Amino acid sequence: MPSSPSKLSRRTLFAGAGTAGALAAAVSVVPGVTAVTPTSASKPQPKPEKGGGYALSDHVKHYYRTALV
Repeated sequence: MPSSPSKLSRRTLFAGAGTAGALAAAVSVVPGVTAVTPTSASKPQPKPEKGGGYALSDHVKHYYRTALV
């Protein structure tokens, strides 16, 4: 009974290690994600009388916090 050569080559070994590393990195980031709860979405704000319409809402504040460089 002839033994078949191993299908595990250096290329597949490094590809598997790279995939495992990418999965480990993705899993380590996932617990840091939190669900955003809508706070002011249930009550719409009244429209301004003299135009405009910019309001410093929670999502705008969140954007400014995350956009800091």
